Amino acid sequence: MSTPVTTHDSVAQPAPEVLFRVVNRVALITLNRPAALNALSYPMIGELAALLERCRTDDQIVAVVLRGAGEKGFCAGGDVRALYRMVAQRETWLPFFVDEYRLDHAIHTFPKPVVALMDGVTMGGGMGLAQGAALRVATERSKIAMPETRIGLVPDVGATHFLSRMPVELELYVGLTGAMLSGADALSAKLADLCVPSSWLDTFETRIESVKWDGDVLPALRKVFEPPCNVVPHAVLDTQMAWIVRHFDKRSTVERIVATLKQDLVRDELSREHRQWLQATLDALAGHSPTMLCVTREALLRGRQMTLAESFRMELGIVARAIEEGDFCEGVRAHLVDKDRKPRWAPASLVELRAERVRHFLTSPWKLFAHPLADLGAA
Repeated sequence: MSTPVTTHDSVAQPAPEVLFRVVNRVALITLNRPAALNALSYPMIGELAALLERCRTDDQIVAVVLRGAGEKGFCAGGDVRALYRMVAQRETWLPFFVDEYRLDHAIHTFPKPVVALMDGVTMGGGMGLAQGAALRVATERSKIAMPETRIGLVPDVGATHFLSRMPVELELYVGLTGAMLSGADALSAKLADLCVPSSWLDTFETRIESVKWDGDVLPALRKVFEPPCNVVPHAVLDTQMAWIVRHFDKRSTVERIVATLKQDLVRDELSREHRQWLQATLDALAGHSPTMLCVTREALLRGRQMTLAESFRMELGIVARAIEEGDFCEGVRAHLVDKDRKPRWAPASLVELRAERVRHFLTSPWKLFAHPLADLGAA
């Protein structure tokens, strides 16, 4: 963690929220808010975008590494509390998402290899940064999730696109429940390319210093981050896949998923692990926003047929409706502000949710030509 810089007049200057340096032609960009698990502030988004552009146009830079300061997280997501305050004070909040999505899209389409070190907590906006990288490195400390339905949002930052790399049942499970995945799980689910001991990342800069960039950059980079002894980690997710496939069929509504989970829970012959999984999954679906669960299911299924840019445009429309007329403010209040853990969703249950409301959230607030991301993905 960087310490505050003290000037000659003894006034402590806050540490910069983004650090940048170059090691042997590789740009190292560090998210530097360790006390906040490197959650993205709006100024950080702008700075990251500017640094990426600098790396794109600098012929001396061959690759970019994204990492988080401290040992607890790569990036816990966007600064949701700050966003909540902006909404409460009727400040303009839309640019936060527009600029974040543009940044994420730039990483997905970056012409040079990007490495994302998903060590520790990597959720929401952190996944938006990491999943566009050419090399996504998880560790035994990784805690990976898209928990947006818990606070009345949709899995966004490109999630309706990058989660589609998975089998559809696994995508629906991860997207609806916000399940926490380990580094090994992420590797199994195709959300990571490597899973390495976190101690191996402590020395990657030394290895980078000795690389000769005289060929294809990505294979040389992979050798830097891949340990000499490739340990195959155990993924708990692999033992759960049969259960996930059974309950999260793409033809099943959220109500149907809940019903089948309840049906299986009353069976006597369940193993302890199976029963715990059923209960945890049911508890998640019972506690999350009914509106956003149903909207998320539909958005994830639609996203499997969309381009990356189309996914970002769809997500922005859903987020705008969720913040302006949905459950976002109540979800943040209950879980992050008052912390009573008792959100008052509207409507309060899946039974009360009308199909027209779901369709409304999936209808863009803008005509295509007037969409804030209308130009995204244009040649």
